[in-house]
Amino acid sequence: MTPRPLLSWTPAAVVFDCDGTLMDTERHWMDARQRVFDDLALTPTPGFATRAKGLHYTQCGQLIADEAARSEQGQELAGRLLQYFRNTVSEQLETMPGAREIVEATAAFAPLAVASNCPREVVESCLDATGLLGHFRAVVVPDEQIRPKPDPDVYLTAARHCEAAPADTLAVEDTHCGILAAKRAGLRILGVGPWPGDETVALTDLWIDTLQDPRIREWTARQAASRTPSQQHPPAPRSASTSTRA
Repeated sequence: MTPRPLLSWTPAAVVFDCDGTLMDTERHWMDARQRVFDDLALTPTPGFATRAKGLHYTQCGQLIADEAARSEQGQELAGRLLQYFRNTVSEQLETMPGAREIVEATAAFAPLAVASNCPREVVESCLDATGLLGHFRAVVVPDEQIRPKPDPDVYLTAARHCEAAPADTLAVEDTHCGILAAKRAGLRILGVGPWPGDETVALTDLWIDTLQDPRIREWTARQAASRTPSQQHPPAPRSASTSTRA
């Protein structure tokens, strides 16, 4: 059966990526990657930024090590990358345009979760500092059992915490890596950000430049208005399993 157009469909749950989707932190990852390259007195090869965007920091550290022909230093460079990122993000923390509004609007008609490749303490501290954390039933990040994006695990786990089937769940993503993860998990996908090219856009149900897109505002308002108070979905209490090991 052909899926309904995204903006005439009501998801049973919505799962958001964090970096570059909800939080304006992708630029801090870019700065951190550049600092690691500066430490190595190297210039990234063409296309490195595209290959690195959205990767788990350990994968990105290994990618830098491979670029530097120092594959054995992958773990060390990953640790350095994460520390540079943490130092920067703690000083310059902002939400993406429209992020707060879409989270508050979608929370009125569907349970929400976050699926991120970032360490848990980074995701939760960023969301908490901006007042968004309480809207989410779960924050799902990679661990010993959950593989990072582009594997589907974080999205499958997030949908499960929202008690929704993957096919009934919407992913909101900004990177090719994350979109691949959501696609492999069987979620429908709203892509957001600068146009990434036809290959990435073809994997999504809809691509928008910004979460402030008026079509999204109208859609979320319509969905919320169609729900009675008893049908609305306040966040469930976040148990230890979802707040420490989603």
